[in-house]
Formats: sequence, C-alpha cells, structure tokens
Amino acid sequence: MPRRVPLEKTRNIGIMAHIDAGKTTTTERILYYTGRTHKMGEVHEGAAVMDWMEQEQERGITITSAATTAYWNDFRINIIDTPGHVDFTVEVERSLRVLDGAIALFDSVAGVEPQSETVWRQADKYRVPRIAYINKMDRVGADFEKGVRTMVDRLGAHPVPIQLPIGSEAGFRGVIDLVREKAIVYKDDLGKEVDEIDIPAELVDAAHEARTHLIEAVAEYDDELMEDYLEEKPIDVERLKADIRKATLDLPSPLDVPPVLGIEPATKGKEEAPAERPPDDSAPFAALAFKVMSDPFVGKLTYFRVYSGTLGAGGRVLNPTTGRTERVGRILMMHANDREEQQEIYAGDIAAAVGLKQTSTGDTLCAPDAPIVLETIQFPEPVVHVSIEPKTKVDQEKMSVALSRLAEEDPTFQVRTDEETGQTVISGMGELHLEVIVDRMKREFNVEAAVGRPQVAYRETVRGEARKVEGKFVRQTGGSGQYGIVYIDLEPAPGEGFDFVNRIKGGSVPSEFIPAVEQGIEEALETGVKAGYPMVDVRAILVDGKSHDTDSSELAFKIAGSMALKEAAQRAKPVLLEPIMAVEVVTPQEFLGDVIGDLSRRRGRVEGQEPRGNALAVKASVPLSEMFGYATDLRSTTQGRATYTMQFDRYEEVPGNLAETIIGERGGEPVAAGA
Repeated sequence: MPRRVPLEKTRNIGIMAHIDAGKTTTTERILYYTGRTHKMGEVHEGAAVMDWMEQEQERGITITSAATTAYWNDFRINIIDTPGHVDFTVEVERSLRVLDGAIALFDSVAGVEPQSETVWRQADKYRVPRIAYINKMDRVGADFEKGVRTMVDRLGAHPVPIQLPIGSEAGFRGVIDLVREKAIVYKDDLGKEVDEIDIPAELVDAAHEARTHLIEAVAEYDDELMEDYLEEKPIDVERLKADIRKATLDLPSPLDVPPVLGIEPATKGKEEAPAERPPDDSAPFAALAFKVMSDPFVGKLTYFRVYSGTLGAGGRVLNPTTGRTERVGRILMMHANDREEQQEIYAGDIAAAVGLKQTSTGDTLCAPDAPIVLETIQFPEPVVHVSIEPKTKVDQEKMSVALSRLAEEDPTFQVRTDEETGQTVISGMGELHLEVIVDRMKREFNVEAAVGRPQVAYRETVRGEARKVEGKFVRQTGGSGQYGIVYIDLEPAPGEGFDFVNRIKGGSVPSEFIPAVEQGIEEALETGVKAGYPMVDVRAILVDGKSHDTDSSELAFKIAGSMALKEAAQRAKPVLLEPIMAVEVVTPQEFLGDVIGDLSRRRGRVEGQEPRGNALAVKASVPLSEMFGYATDLRSTTQGRATYTMQFDRYEEVPGNLAETIIGERGGEPVAAGA
C-alpha cells in the first residue's frame, strides 16, 4: 500500500502551555475546522474529544496526552494535546521527545505562566522549534503586547509577531496578517466566516512598524532580503514565508529535522558505534516507543514515533534495550480514544501498536537486521511518597496487579515495598498525581485503597567506643548443651556501613565459629537499641572468647555475638540518624527571600545559589521528615512559579529533643548517652 501523504507534507506537532491556557479547546477547534469533528467539544461541559478519560471530564483538566490526526490543504497533521499540570509533566516530556515542532500557547491576560516556563525549558532540552500563539484575546484584561513582553522577560525568548490583533476584550474583531499585509475580520462568533480587507486606517502605522520589525528579525538569516528592504523594493510574500520558516524552522516536516542519532549496539566482534537514521522510507526501520497504555478493548497499546523505514502489521521488530524480537499484531492510528486500523506505517508517522509485551516507555524499536539504540527519554525522579493499603483482603491481589499496570504506563509513578515497615509505598510527582492514580485504581481495576502518611526511614549508629564487652550464651543442663562466650570492641566507622574484624589469637574461638559470630552481630544490627531502627556505620572487633570442646556450636556463638553487640551498643553512646535530602529550588528572584525563609524553617541549610536562565537556583540540604507537603507549600508561596527537585544525599544525627519525640512514637525508651 503506497504512502498517502508525502513526507514533506507531514507535520508532527504538540500543543503545550500552562494549565487552563486553552490547549484542549484549541485542538478541538483545529479538529472542527479541518472537518475531523462535526461539533466542537467544550472542556467545561466535559465533552472535549481529546479529554476522553472520566477523570479528565470531571476535573476539566488534561491528564494524558491524546494523539489525533487532521488534514488541511493536502497536509497531514499529527497533533498531540498535552497536560498543563506540573504533576503530569511526564506526559509533556515524552511527547516533546518525539515531536518535530510545538505550538506554545499563552493566555493573553496572564502571559507566560509558571508551567509555561517548565514546558518551555523541556522544549529547550529536546531542541524543539516553537511557534507561539496568544489565546483568549476576547477575555477581560487581554493584552497582546504584555503577552509578548512576558515571553522575553520570563523565558528569555526572542518572539517576533507575524500577526497583530484588531481590538481586544469584547472589541476583538480579527487579526492583521503582517506577511500579506491584509486584515482578517471575523463575521460570526465561531470565526468560521471571515472577510479579508485592507488594514484599517487607525492600525496602518502599528502594522507598518511591526512588519519592519519582522523583516529586520528575519533578515539576519537572509542578507539579500535586508538589501531589498533597505532599497524599498517590494518583498514577495512567498520569499518572506520561506525566510520566516528558515528563521524558526517553524513546525518542520520530518524532512527538515536532522537524521536521528543513535548507537549501534555492540555485537560479536564489533564494538558499539554511533549511527544515524535519515527520515526516509527506504532506510532501515527505527522508532521510539514514547507511551504505554492499557486499553480495555485491545489490551496493551504502545505509542511510537517512526523515524525511518516502514512497518507492516504482523511485522517483527527488535527491542535492542531488552534484546528481544516481538511481533506487532495490529497497527492503529489514534484519534483521542478512537482507533483506525492501518496495514502499514511510514517514516514520520505516529501510531500505536498492539501485541508488544516487553516494550516500555523510552525503548527503541528497530529492524532486527539493523539494530540501533536511539536516545531515550529522561524522566524526573518522583518527589512525593505515600503508603497505600488495600481496604479488604480481596483487594490485596487486585491492588498489586493494578499498581504494576499503572507503573508500566507512567515512568514517574513508582511502587516499592518498604522492608522496614512492610507497607506498600507509592511515589509520584505530586499530591494530585497520586490522587488521580488512586482514583484510577478504583475506576479501572475496582480496587478500594486507603492512603496513609508517609514514613521516614531513620537509622541508628554509635558515637562512642565500647571495649571488651562480653556476650555469653551458656546452657548446660545435662546432655548436649550450648556454650559460646565472645568479647567484642565496638567503635564508629563513618561511611563503612558495617565492618567486622577478627582479632582472635591462639584459637580461643575456633575458626569454624567465627562466621557465626559475624552473622549474629549482623542480625542484631537490624534492630537498633535506641528505637529499633537498623544500625549503620559501626565496626565490631572480635577480640577474645571461650569455647567448650563438646557443647560449643554455631548457634551458641551466633547468639553470643548478637548479645555482645546489643550490650556494646548500649554503652557506646547510641544516636538516631535521619535522611538528609539535597534539594534544589528554581525560583524567580522576587520569591527568593520567601523560599530561603521556608527552607530554614524546615531545618534546612542553604548551601548556595546561582542564576539559572532568568531565575535563581537555590541549593540546600533539608531533612526528609520536613519535606512532606513541600510541593504544595512551594507552589502557594511562589504563585506556582518555582519548581524543585530533591534526592537522597546522606544521613545525619537527629537533634536531641526531636530524637526523644521519635523514640516516644516508636514506643521505645530513650537511652541515656553513655549508659
């Protein structure tokens, strides 16, 4: 089956912006005007085509990125509508990785908003060309100039308007096309009927000035254009369009994007080497899986973007990350939640495959005879962790299935079992993210779960030394008995974890029992003497002991070692340790004082700051126990304009008064230092 649309007439674009700037509404209008839908869906009525999940329709927000295809003037446009909420930033990240261009949407009243900054930085990371679009010009307080100014101030961008609005707020009537020097006036509310007229007299000067600015900006890429302009020669519309395109690489077709780079994996007799795949149907097949989804009708759906070559339904692809070859059962073209079967797909297409069991987000799919690994997608680490428990025994099994399915779909959602507390802990990008996950478990998998408060993993260690502490386990009551006596020294060993040293001379403890002593000590370390948390960074030295010819056994020495350690830890000034996180907050200058003040209130130590674009990055060390709820507090302190990341750094001693509170909560008794 030959290709229906040539590659140069294909566009893969995404719509990105702050929450509520109008991304989904814009996509709905595109679908309506291109004839893909026959009625416009409204987000606030819960009827938008692109927001197909129940939670999206109820909350009026976009949670997943939906893909669709529209046709316009012989061009085929694949559009991905992305969420604006910072909690679902993974959806934006993975969509930008596979797009060739993006439309950045701004609200004319608010201009550049916090999440617009975040998605703009994500687009910078993947070097995605953008065109900006200022929406909601009919809202009260709409200001086009201010919108363009905020792009310069907050994003450090270089925006050049190619249209000007005619009027604003209730008086918004149309736009001036600066390229063709015409005014487009809307005749009805929907903008379906338009009139093309000369630029109104009162706007001629403004339009002339804006067009001059446009030509000057574009002329940097075309010297002849500058000469013609200075000599006041008429400038051809097609030529100006071509130059604007060159200057922005404005929404490129897959042909304009350089060949995708990757690594040819190492094989027998061959080392791994850089490789590339040009956007060409005749090149070997290469694609990137950017999203995995459970679909109630067809099972597991894998969305992928084809960079080169073609793939037919039923074909086999190699996943070089896992080394497995899989068969693609069916290929579907997606329209939000509807699907259309395809027999074959080509370079530049975005489609979904059914039948890939072993593929996860960020994996490369390629021709089995031409392996290549493309750059994967980097996802941020989850920052909010909470425990989750099924409400009934029946839910227990269903919950683990549901959680593993959801974790497969969403790389920023992680599940683990906490060995110390026995709880199932789920981690995500924010409280809303986890709330939606728990909600989806209830709706899609019928699992009722209760969410608890997160726990902090404390540790214990010793600050002093204990010398020649006895551990004695003797049971001799006729018949074969138990006999094991050991003497150990205990001292701090910062950063060592656990270190065991054998200094036995003259066989006072037979060598076959020494591993048992070490095992006994290690087991005793699992529950510390202060509050029952694991002990770390200690060195136990076995210095002496006594044995019995017939009654000594491995068990006796294991128990003796364990008893010796407990006693030694009591004497060696035991202390409680807490996890300290390395936190980085990127905040606009005006909120710097509030952010630093808040970190100090959380027992944080600010270690420095540096400019980052037009914001400031503050680095600090903060105890994990003080970081709960920080995501929400930071957003409210900074009007949502600051973002933060944190990762585990080290353990530090808990201040005395807090340690007593923690020990009290655990039901332990504080141990006096040196007792």
